[in-house]
Amino acid sequence: MLPPPPRKFNPVPFAYHQEIELSIDKLTNEGVGLGRVDEWVVFVPFALPGERVKAKVFRNHKNYSEADLVEVLQASPHRIAPVCPLFGQCGGCQYQHVGYAEQLHWKQRQVAELLKHMAKIDFEVEPVEPSPQTFGYRSKITPHFHRPKNGSIGEIGFLRASTRNAMIDVKTCPIAMPELNERLASVREEVLSGRTEYKNGATLLLRSAGGEVLTQPKELAREEVAGVRFEFQAGDFFQNNPFILPAFVEHVINEAEASGARSLIDAYCGSGLFGLCAAGRFESISGVEVSDTAVAKAKHNADLNGFTNCQFIAADARHIFAGITLAAQDTVVIVDPPRAGCSEGFLEQLFAFGPRAVVYVSCNPPTQMRDLVLFTEAGYTLKRVKPFDLFPQTRHLECVMTLVKAG
Repeated sequence: MLPPPPRKFNPVPFAYHQEIELSIDKLTNEGVGLGRVDEWVVFVPFALPGERVKAKVFRNHKNYSEADLVEVLQASPHRIAPVCPLFGQCGGCQYQHVGYAEQLHWKQRQVAELLKHMAKIDFEVEPVEPSPQTFGYRSKITPHFHRPKNGSIGEIGFLRASTRNAMIDVKTCPIAMPELNERLASVREEVLSGRTEYKNGATLLLRSAGGEVLTQPKELAREEVAGVRFEFQAGDFFQNNPFILPAFVEHVINEAEASGARSLIDAYCGSGLFGLCAAGRFESISGVEVSDTAVAKAKHNADLNGFTNCQFIAADARHIFAGITLAAQDTVVIVDPPRAGCSEGFLEQLFAFGPRAVVYVSCNPPTQMRDLVLFTEAGYTLKRVKPFDLFPQTRHLECVMTLVKAG
């Protein structure tokens, strides 16, 4: 007998917790298996293409259903045993049950499908650049815990898979650097022992930088990329896979240099990663940010490396390019926005400036494809799409698009 459904459960086309059998056709860009029952789409996390599975329906939408994997009836040859015993429960990883070459294959295909369906462009997506290290690569983790109950702290870790608020206790994380896991044990002990009192929940920080593990957000972190030194606060954003970072940065800069421009603008520049690494290849570098503190760090890093051809501007969001006096036809722009993509106001100003080329870096291809439509309408032509796997074992990746202004 099936359990009673939640109050707002839609019973069409499947009953609550009804078990169904289906074949899985593909992986979505969310890392979820997609199959069909009589042409009705069903999403099944942790099921792989080519597999026949049994799944339990927990939600019906207007034109698709969601179900939990119950049993793999016919396994994919690419299915492997996950390294982490928490895989499938912890929301951090989606692909530990897939061989790495197959992970890369599906990430490449997902980018191509997003291009076709969102941007309406059939375009060759290059093979995904693999990470030299597929486990133990993350240089920063941020475990957290909820408000203590009855004076006791509960799980310390990450969000449970397929939930918005539930936590799962994580004592060690295989995709984190070994030194972070070593330090995590003592940090957890300190929190749980009550030596530090927490009235509310908290987010912990562990960052490996410069041969040490930092746990305070304002501690000074030191990194070196392609011979360029960076200093920033441990809690600040900085790419978390140092093993692939040099190749990733080199590709972005090579694409910018190939435009033939003499000047480079590093938009959303942060602490100056792309602009400073490109300083030796352009006559002038201009970094633009809305954050005063990020600009201060970028200026500090330019001084740290002795670069004299770099300027960094804290620009009002309404006037991003107001302080730029470069000739647009001789300028290339690197854009690396947050997951939400470029704001409409930023793109309007970028198109009004009209650089000869743009290298668009994104950690979220769906919003990148959304923005690509606007680039196309503004007269830019897509020349190259190259994904980089900065996040092995997860559904995430970085995608680099090269766009050139027509005429």
